[in-house]
Amino acid sequence: MRFSSWIKPRLRRIFAVLVVGCLYWATLLPDISAREKISLAGHFQFQRTALPQVPGYASKTIRSVNPRLSQIAAWVSSVGASVALSDLDGDGLPNDVCYVDTRTDQVIVASVPGTAQRYQPFVLNPAPLSYDQNKMAPMGCLPLDLNEDGLTDIVVYYWGRSPVVFLRTQSSPQKNLDRNSFVARELLPSVEDWYTNAATAADLDGDGHVDLIFGNYFADGSRILDAHSSAPAEMHNSMSRGFNGGSKHFLLWKGATSGDSPTVNFSDQKNVLEGTAKSGWTLAMAACDLDGDMLPEVYIANDFGPDVLLRNISTPGHLHFQRLMGKRTFATPASKVLGKDSFKGMGVDCGDLNQDGIPDLAVSNITSEFALQESNLIFLSTGDLKSMQNGFAPYKESSEPLGLARNGWSWDIRFGDFDNEGSLQIIQAAGFVKGGTDRWPELHELAMGNDNLLRHPGNWPNFGPGDDLSGSDHTHFYVRSASGRFVDLSSDLGLAEPQVTRGIATADVDGDGLLDFAVANQWEESAFYRNQTKAAGNFLQLYLLLPIGQQSIAQTQVLSGHPYAGLPGRYAIGASATLHLPNGKLLAAQVDAGNGHSGKRSPELHFGLGKFPASQTVSVDLRWRDAGGTIHKETLNLSPGLHTILLGTSEKKTSEKKSS
Repeated sequence: MRFSSWIKPRLRRIFAVLVVGCLYWATLLPDISAREKISLAGHFQFQRTALPQVPGYASKTIRSVNPRLSQIAAWVSSVGASVALSDLDGDGLPNDVCYVDTRTDQVIVASVPGTAQRYQPFVLNPAPLSYDQNKMAPMGCLPLDLNEDGLTDIVVYYWGRSPVVFLRTQSSPQKNLDRNSFVARELLPSVEDWYTNAATAADLDGDGHVDLIFGNYFADGSRILDAHSSAPAEMHNSMSRGFNGGSKHFLLWKGATSGDSPTVNFSDQKNVLEGTAKSGWTLAMAACDLDGDMLPEVYIANDFGPDVLLRNISTPGHLHFQRLMGKRTFATPASKVLGKDSFKGMGVDCGDLNQDGIPDLAVSNITSEFALQESNLIFLSTGDLKSMQNGFAPYKESSEPLGLARNGWSWDIRFGDFDNEGSLQIIQAAGFVKGGTDRWPELHELAMGNDNLLRHPGNWPNFGPGDDLSGSDHTHFYVRSASGRFVDLSSDLGLAEPQVTRGIATADVDGDGLLDFAVANQWEESAFYRNQTKAAGNFLQLYLLLPIGQQSIAQTQVLSGHPYAGLPGRYAIGASATLHLPNGKLLAAQVDAGNGHSGKRSPELHFGLGKFPASQTVSVDLRWRDAGGTIHKETLNLSPGLHTILLGTSEKKTSEKKSS
């Protein structure tokens, strides 16, 4: 038989096999050689320690829920684990942790493991304010100086009630921190029935004071955790266009007092958002200045529907935002267009990934293989900032070429330079519900069904105790390879132990110039990872502070080292630093006060410098708003190491001074 007569009838089949093979190959995650992987992994070393616990509280693995949600109790109980690293006791280091242990539904404050135990771990309960643990549960900690007295306070947000502010008292001893060191205050005049899963802080209106933003998940007043409620309970009304979720709240700072009976006053602004932006199912938020005008833009990551990016055009006392949308090109899938995606936004962070001095955005989504194969989103800035004035988002989605598109059921995502080599790594939380019975087939059936059925919990399959949905995922640690693509080194670094993680917090807890991190796990112990990298590069770490109260500083003061106890300053939330490296590259960062899902980084700015000589200085452009809202800028030449900078009102460069 002639070959041509044999091959012709089979060409279509052969072509189909080749196409399928090519498509399969294209979906494979990138990998690198074993030699390069060993080399990259040699840059990092972490030691894991469980976070401290407080005994005496009953433990559980699922919450009681509204009877209409009982068959999906495991799904409803899948959030709440959170963690924040900050300086709560005023010793100048972010060596304190505030986290939610979902097993007891308690907010725990403790010294970070491995640091000096300066006080005993304690529970931050809202007493004497009203709190019903049978209908409410904590969802996260947001540490920041709310009343501007130089002491770190804590906002705790919940399911079942509006947030509570825990204000640090002026005379509370530094080394004996306990529950009595904080006064609980209602954030709003009256308690409202919120279901909050996202909170961040920023100076939204440019008046020099830090405001608050909250994103709620379930619709307000839903009675989700009340096991005796007869109220209806509604789930998402669409897998990709869910707009029946919770409200968004923008609270402007109005005033505060300090002392042993401190207070703070915020005004909940109405009608800030329009249309569908008001009621998405929000799981994460970020506030960072994308266009360089010192007003933070706001990114809202929504579950079951499109995310929202808001350009900030506010003035003092008056909030005003313009929604930005990405442009679709021939090579851009519809669901990867910024502001028009149909994915499951679970986490978001800002960081300068392409080193152009402009923040980029990383967004987590559900990307489970053989399950819901969507995509994480990496929006790299194009630099066309003027297009924002016309409502366009100047970003290019680049998750697939960077190797960051798919990694599991993802949650918090966090940028950081953990080896000080001058480029950012990415840590990403993952996992949903851990159990012994795989429920992905039922979830597939639900996802392919009619959206009109979705909002009714009775139409959902059972997701209860013992069921599993991506319960064997683990924390991912991405490092940029020589090709420019990122590779996951979690297995090589001992980070691949299965754990259902929600929040990630980063900080240099001991002032050694290495970023550490903590993770919050759902229904299991949470952990702290100390950075023990041996061959790290040089670094520059900045603690940018504003004077407190009525104090003013005529000229910027630069002190070597981290802040010392009693230094009269508060973190300059939203201030930015841009480093000009000799090779022409830029390193840029902004002081962050809560971006992400349920993990909160500490507010110092950390830059890896690689082999930059310790004897030389690097040019640093600083920009900030003072307490009156005036924008200042100053350029300093700083040597590698730790620097505490008290920001003044003069643009004159000051010399290095030694801290006490």
